[in-house]
Amino acid sequence: MCRLFALSSAPVRTRATFWLLDAPDSLSDQSHREPDGTGLGWFDAAGAPQVHKAPIAAYQDRAFAEEARSVASTTFLAHIRYASTGAVELRNTHPFEQRGRLFAHNGVIEDLPRLDAHLGRDLALVRGDTDSERFFALITRETAARDGDVTAGIEAAARWAARNLPIYALNVLLTTADQVWALRYPDTHELHVLQRHPGGHHGDRHLDHSGTAGRLRVHSGELAGHRATVIASERMDDNPAWQPLEPGELLHVGPDGGVTRRVILPDEPAHRLTLADLHPAAAASQRPTAPQSAPPAP
Repeated sequence: MCRLFALSSAPVRTRATFWLLDAPDSLSDQSHREPDGTGLGWFDAAGAPQVHKAPIAAYQDRAFAEEARSVASTTFLAHIRYASTGAVELRNTHPFEQRGRLFAHNGVIEDLPRLDAHLGRDLALVRGDTDSERFFALITRETAARDGDVTAGIEAAARWAARNLPIYALNVLLTTADQVWALRYPDTHELHVLQRHPGGHHGDRHLDHSGTAGRLRVHSGELAGHRATVIASERMDDNPAWQPLEPGELLHVGPDGGVTRRVILPDEPAHRLTLADLHPAAAASQRPTAPQSAPPAP
């Protein structure tokens, strides 16, 4: 299952170090299916999006994903891909960038010909083959139609997809230079949020999150003194403040760090898919890794 991670330290720029794929430390880890891509997105001091990503397959060099990357930003977005739609190529690797925004998705949307027809000329925003980038293009179009209101754009795009497309899961993260949006829909996969106080649960600790299944690790010494909001596919430590997003809930982290949450899709998709409905490769990409104990809270 793809892994999503976003972090906002708004309104403060902070430095964080990411390991997108920790080196496996046991034969058990090595036996797990390899990711099909890893990516990290952030914004430079001028607010321009930066993306560092590559397709990673079992037969390819893992050094790209295992290398630590230290970057400074107000918002960060990371993704570990297990391919469901589209070949293992750079153009299909998350996060995607459109009009100064970054986007990543975990899930499956089908009937892409219908989505392509609905996009019309806005299909030109799409460079790869994935359902994810197509849905991002729909958000981009609906946002432009609403005078740049990203919240309204996500809501309009998600409601159209829920009514018209077969959906297995539509968990998405979208970031700008100073804001983050997260949507969980429906209840297929989990998505969690942590509103972290300066110093974390103990009040004096840096941020050091490690995913149990996604093999993603994030470290930030500066967050010993600043608050942050973290959104992830799994609880990444035992901090009791982690909360699951509700099915259909849209979360927004504003430029001042304030968080708002609202259920925008109270009903299930009109055409909800199950694992049995998916192509075998897509089904394999969506199966969750067996849960493990979360690491201690930093």
